[in-house]
Amino acid sequence: MQSREEARVLIVDDEEVVRASCRRLLEPHGYEVAEAEDAAGALRSMEEAGFDLVLSDLKLPDASGIELLKEIKEAHPETEVILVTGYGTVSTAVEAMKLGAYDYIEKPFRPEELVSLAARAIERRRLRAENLRLKQELSARYIRNIVGTSRAIERVFRLIGAVAPSASTVLITGESGTGKELVARAVHYNSPRRDKPFVVIDCGTLAGELIESELFGYKKGAFTGALADKKGLIEEADGGTLFLDEIGNLPPALQSKLLRVLQEKEYRPVGDKRPVRVDTRFITATNRDLAAMVKAGTFREDLYYRLAVFPIHVPPLRERREDIPLLAYHFLRKYAEELGREVTNISAEAMRVLTSHGWPGNVRELENAIQRAILLADGTTITPETLGFLAPSAPFTSEPPRSIEELKEIKKALRERSTEDVERAFVTEALKRNGWNISRAASDVGMQRPNFHALMKKHGISRPR
Repeated sequence: MQSREEARVLIVDDEEVVRASCRRLLEPHGYEVAEAEDAAGALRSMEEAGFDLVLSDLKLPDASGIELLKEIKEAHPETEVILVTGYGTVSTAVEAMKLGAYDYIEKPFRPEELVSLAARAIERRRLRAENLRLKQELSARYIRNIVGTSRAIERVFRLIGAVAPSASTVLITGESGTGKELVARAVHYNSPRRDKPFVVIDCGTLAGELIESELFGYKKGAFTGALADKKGLIEEADGGTLFLDEIGNLPPALQSKLLRVLQEKEYRPVGDKRPVRVDTRFITATNRDLAAMVKAGTFREDLYYRLAVFPIHVPPLRERREDIPLLAYHFLRKYAEELGREVTNISAEAMRVLTSHGWPGNVRELENAIQRAILLADGTTITPETLGFLAPSAPFTSEPPRSIEELKEIKKALRERSTEDVERAFVTEALKRNGWNISRAASDVGMQRPNFHALMKKHGISRPR
């Protein structure tokens, strides 16, 4: 938690007397105050050191306060901004609040008015930081490795948030290695059942008769070797959640028994005539096409619709490449500590290797690759040479085209991918030449900073930690 004494304030005004006046008002209250006379200077200061609050005049020599506000909120959304307005500009300041400004203050203002407004803004900054910390702790404990800011993964987060408070059955689909179990855990631990059991069974690793005894349990003497009563996992998860992984492998005979549990909320253990009632939430996952299995007659249609009340599709890593840098550094921090290695960085060239790789094994493959790279790294940085074990990616992962239209689509995708590789190299090299200072890099290549920053966001490029 940040105290007032640690709070940093940036004053932006082209009049030195105004900056000095604001400094005299704020410093006695324990704030660390810096100054900038224009928007460019303010952005440079923001690059060099973070600020909790920016107090900016609405009219600056090189830009408007509105333009500065947009720049700050894009690059530093956690920083609060207060605009200082003159007569006749209050309507503009109100519009600025819609763009993310905390508030505005009109000239001439009373000293106590400025101090009070600054204190409230910094307190909100502190509370938001505390809430973010708590959410990160919840994520670290329950959501764990679901990392990303791409639209594809944000949609998964929204679906988790929508379905978690309910008791609805959830069907999670996606390729192997995408993190389907992590999504299931996130649903459970963000639900009212979070304090009850979360029980997992992999239907793809057990024979049919073993799945039945594991799910439904049995009575003593029900079969050879049944020497005592055994409670089934459905009952073990009573009040909580049962996660059935690879549900597509469930034998047809057990599909009908599972359907009865979903419909009636009761079942009979093997060898028992008395039903057992349960309040168990079911979350299932599969990397198979259950709808196609229904058409083929290998999966019950009525069970499929019972399971797919709320579907969540977890995208493959190749469809959320902008998340690869975040994931890579997430795994780097995690495993460098576990493995006792002082590896703290991934070079720009190595990151290009990671972001251009096909990742047929998805997030699980990336996680394993980072672990291996940490062990192979010579020094503190993962380089392209460290990643030499990665097999070259195939030019495309789908079936060969069967029509001229499919061929055109594939050629278009390959052209876009080549363009993205060039853009990514262009941005990262400019940043490296300029010490990862965004403003200097943009100027170096002849671009406006917002456009350069947009390219960074597009390719998931951020300052190395």
